Amino acid sequence: MAMVEHYSDTALREKYAADVDAAERAADRITADVSRQLHKTFITPIDREQIHGLINALDDVLDLLQDSSETLSLYDVREITPDVVRLGELSQKCCDRVQHAVSLLPRLNEAAVAEAALMTCEEIDRLESDADRVMRSAISRLFRDKTIETRELIKLKAVYEHLESITDRCEDVANLIEGIVLENS
Repeated sequence: MAMVEHYSDTALREKYAADVDAAERAADRITADVSRQLHKTFITPIDREQIHGLINALDDVLDLLQDSSETLSLYDVREITPDVVRLGELSQKCCDRVQHAVSLLPRLNEAAVAEAALMTCEEIDRLESDADRVMRSAISRLFRDKTIETRELIKLKAVYEHLESITDRCEDVANLIEGIVLENS
């Protein structure tokens, strides 16, 4: 969102894109480390397949954040539209809620915590549905706007789809967490 908010400032845009790249590389290292640890650990707090699925789904979210950042930069989108901002906000909210749900996993044996995790997963589902609606409306506006240049239309459509895909991957994480909660609480 910082990149979107400061998109017109090329230096800040590049700084935030580099920050996203660094975060994605760090996530790749964590994913690899967790996979190694799973092979070395005899007893895990939850099913090892659940851990593996969850860490890979979280990595997918970060991959799409990086893809979205790169798409904005590589395609040299001329202007950040209100729809890019709205989809970015929904993506950020989904990521924040994913972070919250993951933070609850160590205490799932507490009924209130398990319930809070399920409620957070439901919230992620609602945010993803909102992002679907925003993207469909945004793409519809793009194709109806006779003043928009074809290249810019193609660029913005790709950006909208990337940003909405972030919420899809967050929903995937939420579905995994729901399964973990239901099986372990």
